[in-house]
Amino acid sequence: MSKRSVLVVAHTGRPEAVRSAQLVIERLSAAGICVRVLDREADDIGCAGVDVMPSNAAAAEDAEVVMVLGGDGTLLRAADLTRTSGTPLLGVNLGHVGFLAEAEREDLAATVDRVVTRRYDVEERMTIDVTVRRNGTVMGATWALNEASIEKAERERMLEVVAEIDGRPLSNWGCDGVVCATPTGSTAYAFSAGGPVVWPEVEAMLVVPISAHSLFARPLVVSPRSLVAVEVLADTPRAVLWCDGQRTLDLPPGARVEVRRGAEPVRLARLHLTPFTDRLVTKFGLPVTGWRGRVRQPATPSPAEEAPQVTGVETIGGGTGAGPAASDLAGTDGGASGAQSG
Repeated sequence: MSKRSVLVVAHTGRPEAVRSAQLVIERLSAAGICVRVLDREADDIGCAGVDVMPSNAAAAEDAEVVMVLGGDGTLLRAADLTRTSGTPLLGVNLGHVGFLAEAEREDLAATVDRVVTRRYDVEERMTIDVTVRRNGTVMGATWALNEASIEKAERERMLEVVAEIDGRPLSNWGCDGVVCATPTGSTAYAFSAGGPVVWPEVEAMLVVPISAHSLFARPLVVSPRSLVAVEVLADTPRAVLWCDGQRTLDLPPGARVEVRRGAEPVRLARLHLTPFTDRLVTKFGLPVTGWRGRVRQPATPSPAEEAPQVTGVETIGGGTGAGPAASDLAGTDGGASGAQSG
């Protein structure tokens, strides 16, 4: 039987992430699991007995899981290492919102124990493939888990683009840029640009203009089978393409960015089967005061259990009658205030 291995990726610019990585390595090693770290992070982490791996896709090959210690940016960086191998990512949030992370810093020891005992589920998230052409020639190709954003490169002038869906022109926009996002990315840049929140299990692509000067500049939700293209007009300043804030490419006037559903999904390890609604409430601190949920129906009592009917007697709370039903006092099946993040 081959030896179990886990890749640990950390935001080594944060002392807390380095300390957390050291704790994770110690506990995994004590459980007999081989630990890998990236060569660009090994000196900062400074643990003996680990396998130092090149910072490329080979680092995650044959690993059970990649534990990511940091924020969403660190997890997106790790996703670039794991997409081809299909190794699931398990994020521990040491940042701010941390929408992609599965666990919080205070749950670190328990999270490691779940990895050791293989008590986690894996889900797949849709990605997008991005191709850049100019005059029919491919200039570059990349991918994204969250979004591909076409942005102006010069602050003083608007970017002029034309959007195309499935080979048909849709609209010109004078704008700061256009975000093409996945459902996973709907709570990232697309959300900040005014796009809709899309539940992760929905398969779709989002097109969100940024600060567009146009009567028709609404966020669009299109089929996952669609081909979305954004062309930088010839008389506009140059633009820049960003994918997940990690990979970038300059776009000269006349460049065409094509976005389609990705051939390879990203796999995320899940410890909690928490509804996405609860994740939204927790991460954004949404107010849910007054929510009661479905009212429980009282069970029909047997004849022997029915209370005798007494009339004309005042109850302790004032008024007459039997008082409120038990279902009115119990109220709900559960509240959102107890929602776990994840």
